[in-house]
Amino acid sequence: MQQSRTYLARMNLAGQKGAHPGGVLVRVIEYRVDDGEVVRLLTDLVDPVAYPAAELAGLYHSRWEAESAFRQIKTFQRGPAEVLRSGDPDLVRQEVWAHLVVHHCLTQVIIALADDTGIPPDRVSFVKVLKHARRSVVRQCTDTPTKIKEFLVVLAAKVRRKLDNGARRLREADRHLKRPDSKYSSKLSYRIITLQPVIVR
Repeated sequence: MQQSRTYLARMNLAGQKGAHPGGVLVRVIEYRVDDGEVVRLLTDLVDPVAYPAAELAGLYHSRWEAESAFRQIKTFQRGPAEVLRSGDPDLVRQEVWAHLVVHHCLTQVIIALADDTGIPPDRVSFVKVLKHARRSVVRQCTDTPTKIKEFLVVLAAKVRRKLDNGARRLREADRHLKRPDSKYSSKLSYRIITLQPVIVR
């Protein structure tokens, strides 16, 4: 990450000027990663001493770990463009909890594999662990602790063949509007954000 610069600005949302006369005061942190495009981070943490720009920029990249977990569940585990099958609210909650439990179990397998090999857990491919887990689903007759341990040993051996998933790119991307799952068309309105540098005494 190259040297960053920070300044204060006022942000106006199109159509919202009456709600915030003069705009909302924000702090802009600009930095460049590996000679790429300039990244601009907006925050309401305006004190540069208490909240250094480099530290906030690093935290911004770390937050993508949570985005990666959401993608693991929504795209790989559940399946792309798949919606929850349940129609009852209680069954929807049950289905969501089931997805979270499965993801937690797969994450525990990844952590165990990473500990055994001494590499960071984020270098282990979630997709590979998920694929091998699906191929080696434990049958009802193998629910004893011994069989579970044997299953995990076999799973670890399969995944360890190519454990390191390679170098990861830094997590930064524009927000794009995804196609809604609803079959009914909807009219979407876009908001324009205008930033104007200001000097605050």
